[in-house]
Parts: sequence; structure tokens; C-alpha cells
Amino acid sequence: MPRIRTIVLAAAATVAVGVTAAYWYERPLLVTGTGYAAHNACALEAIAGRDDAAADLPPNPLVPVMRTSVASDGSAASAGILGALATQEAFATDGYGCTLAAEPPAGLPAPTDVSIDANPYAALPLATADDAAVTAALAHGFGDDLGAEGRDALGTRGIVVLKDGALVAERYADGFGPETPQLGWSMTKSVTNLLVGRLVEQGEVSLDDDHLVPSWTDERSAITVRQLMQMTSGLDWDETYDLGTSITRMLYLEPDMGAYVASQELAHAPGSYLQYSSGSTTLLCDVVTEDRGGADLPRRELFAPLGLASAVLEPDASGTPVCGSYMWATPREWASIGQFVLQDGVWGGERLLTEGWMASSTLPVDTEVEPGSDGYASGWWANTRADGSVIDEELPADTYFASGHDGQKVVVVPSEGVVIARLGFTPAADDNRIVSMAAEVVAALR
Repeated sequence: MPRIRTIVLAAAATVAVGVTAAYWYERPLLVTGTGYAAHNACALEAIAGRDDAAADLPPNPLVPVMRTSVASDGSAASAGILGALATQEAFATDGYGCTLAAEPPAGLPAPTDVSIDANPYAALPLATADDAAVTAALAHGFGDDLGAEGRDALGTRGIVVLKDGALVAERYADGFGPETPQLGWSMTKSVTNLLVGRLVEQGEVSLDDDHLVPSWTDERSAITVRQLMQMTSGLDWDETYDLGTSITRMLYLEPDMGAYVASQELAHAPGSYLQYSSGSTTLLCDVVTEDRGGADLPRRELFAPLGLASAVLEPDASGTPVCGSYMWATPREWASIGQFVLQDGVWGGERLLTEGWMASSTLPVDTEVEPGSDGYASGWWANTRADGSVIDEELPADTYFASGHDGQKVVVVPSEGVVIARLGFTPAADDNRIVSMAAEVVAALR
């Protein structure tokens, strides 16, 4: 019996060691899931006023064992596997949304007040299209021709159409409306371009500024503001949302995201290769916001002048705005950003960006480009490649986009005076219908 007991205990210990080792091996993947869930639940409650966080979780095998809770006052949320493993927390701060951190963020500046008064669209009544063709285009964008399962997979939640500066049509899914902020994901990168543009216009920043990080005493010192914005910095990066990759580690494990990106070594000579990198844009924000207002800079320089009263750009635990991913705004506010750039940075009769800023910001990068990044410019996506060939033939060649994960898009068509904002949750549909819907809208408004 003693021998059997010894064998059983040894086996149990071996299993425990194996389980523990497996947990620590898989932990980077687990905290990606719990970090996403905690941040999502906190932000939906604090920013969007929604309590259906599960509706914004992408397909994930962890979902059945995920336990998420939100504080009764909406000030924080946590998520863990079975409520105990790989637990992550997110904390809400007025004006700044939610931050994934070990404790509530301290030292954030007082947020600049933002009024709707500067925004001509914020207080308008719901705009119903008078044109049957525009109505049909929005119906196509919402998948009215699909069955319930297909419409759910398409996941369109809001479409706003502006023509020659006027709000001509909009439509929202059940539970959403003109006042519901939605996460733009990588459309935030396009807004970062505008933030840099504001600083350039004020003479605070030059696109050719280098020696951006004190610890860069090697070849990285040659990296410029322009190269960070165009994702040609050459810093090693992996944008794949998978176990232990650069992007998941930055978003869900690193309290100081900018410092983490700055620690990466060079994989390419600066300026020689375009590699899509949310880290590049987040580091750019770390560089340009330091000593210039920090997390409040987007509110002061963009949200207040444009009257984007619902807009929020969330910071990391160090206080740096997460400019690659985490801006929320209503569909009308996203469309307002499109109208602002269509007007080349003039708003309310005041020039906020240097003349020609958008023309240069939407020129596709002319260097070696990683697969899938054709048309990438300076935080915006052009509808042409560097050689002039058109990418989406359904839309005019001068079209450009802000584009984000899960089907977020602001489509700007200067030659037609059209801006279209589409927000939704489309993690799995083969066709999010944005381009075809936009083409129908443009044709209908000619």
C-alpha cells in the first residue's frame, strides 16, 4: 500500500507539473483572450453605454470558459479563465475610456471639454434618404437580402452618408443609433495622421524629425516621424493575432506600449520596406504626445475643434494614447472626420491642417510593400498603388479610406464630394459589402 500511495502521489505531482507547465506555455494566448474581454466589457459600458459585451467577442474557443464581470458603477471590468486563471482587469477614466492595467491609471491629465457646438451633424434629426437608389444601397450594406444568419455575420451596425457636406442618409441596427460610440480599431491610425498634421501645422513637429527615442543610439536613430506614420521604420514586428506575437504582447501584456515597440530591433533598413504595424503608430503617438499634453492631446487638438463630443482615444497604463487601435466615436463623428479631410483640413471656416496635407497623406508608399498592404499611405489607404494602378475598380481612383478591424471603414471620394462611414462587427463574413455598398451610393448620388 505505501508503494501504491507513493506511485499515486508521484503521478499526481507529474500531472500537476504538466498542467502548470502547459498553463504557463499557453498563458500568452490566454491573456490575449482575457485582456480582449476585460477591455471590451469595460469600454462598452463606460463609453458606449452597452451591457452586451458578449456580442462583441469574436469566435474564440475560450469563450465557454471565460468569466467576465463589470463593476456595478461601470468603473472596471475583469475577465479570467474559469474566473481565476490568466485574469486581466481594465479600469475606466472619465474622458479616456478604459485601460488594461494592474491598477487604475494615475496621473492622466484633466480631459479637455468637448462640445457638440462645433459639429454641424451632431444634433440633426435622423436622416432618411429621399432617393430610392440610396435607400437600396444602404439595404445592401445591411444585408436585407440575406437570411438572419447572413445578416448577423455581416454585422452592419451603422452607415452614414454625406454628400457635398450635407447629411443625406443614415441607418442603424437595432440597439444602435446616431449617439452610440463604436470602436474604429485601425481607423484610429488615420486619425493619428491628423493629430500629427495638427502638430506639423503648428510647427511643433516635422515629418523628417529623427532621433526620436533616447535609447536609440544605433541605426534606429535614423527613423523619422514620416517613417513611423508610413510603417517603413524597419522595426521588427508581427501583426498576427496569435500566441506570443508582437501585437498581442503589446496590447495585452505591456503597460508601456510605446517603450515595448521602441525596444524592437531593426528587421529592415529604415525607409526600405512597408510592414503593417500597429506598433509603429502607437510608438508615433508616444513620441508626439510626450510633453505636449499626453493622453489629452487628441481631445485638445482634434476632438474639441471638430466637436466630436463622444470621441474617446484610450491610453495604455503609461498614459500613452493607443493610436493604432483604440478610438471610439459615433458613426456621425467618424463621417465628420471624413468630411474634415475631404475639405483638406478646413473646419468651420478655419484651416487646421497645412494646405495639401491630405493630398500628400494619401499618396501610396513607394517602396517594397508586404503582401496585403497595397495602397497604404500615411495612416490612410489609397485606392491606387504607387504605380498608379487602381485597386478597387468599383470606386473612383481618387477614393481613399480609413480602415479598421471587423469591417470599420470611412470612404472618402473627393471627385464625388461623398463621405461614407460604415461601422459594424464583421469578424467572419467573407464579404463585408463595404466597397459594393459604397459604389452603389456613389452611383446613386451622381
